[in-house]
Amino acid sequence: MLVLTGAGISAESGVATFRGPDGLWEGHRVEDVATPEAYDRDPALVHAFYDARRAKLETVAPNPAHAALARLEREWSGEFLLVTQNVDDLHERAGSQKLIHMHGELASGWCLACDSRFTWVGAMGEGARCPSCAATGKVRPDIVWFGEMPYAMDRIEDALARCTLFASIGTSGAVYPAAGFVQTARYVGAHCVELNLEPSQGSIFFHETRLGRASEIIPAWVDEILAQFVQSSPMSL
Repeated sequence: MLVLTGAGISAESGVATFRGPDGLWEGHRVEDVATPEAYDRDPALVHAFYDARRAKLETVAPNPAHAALARLEREWSGEFLLVTQNVDDLHERAGSQKLIHMHGELASGWCLACDSRFTWVGAMGEGARCPSCAATGKVRPDIVWFGEMPYAMDRIEDALARCTLFASIGTSGAVYPAAGFVQTARYVGAHCVELNLEPSQGSIFFHETRLGRASEIIPAWVDEILAQFVQSSPMSL
């Protein structure tokens, strides 16, 4: 099983979605805060933006959808991988462990001087010091920006090629390569289900679509999946 999550699952916890209806990301153009060029042009603005988002994490908590996916991981005996486009840490705080942050993490820094990545708490700013090589002014948010390659794609593609169930939760279906995962999963024969507040741009590729608030439909779906698993397990006979 491979589960993909996007901004919709964390929105109910108070984490802003990637883009609002006006095309802005928390009041900023994406081009001003989420590209390597933006960082080179105005690192102070980019750092201030991510420092504010990192601070916001201290005021939010996982919701029932995060908890339900952590339960699914614990109780599902087959292969399981949770891939998230989110850069928050709500999945971890809910108990998820088999997890890939394909777009990086707010709670991580990346030193451009020594190429090391490390946990980061609090403000980073332009003068941040690398805990590995002690370089200052070379630490940037460990976030995958537009024009950069998402993390762990080999591992994700391998899991997609083997999965029999693919679930997409709270995603717009607009950002690649994640938007194309459903087509890969469907090609290899996986059952594909979309759980969203509204149909995604790739809704046509899913076998089924369930609409509603993540905190309501995800726990119900997990209950259903685990009940089916128990009924089909030889141990239940």
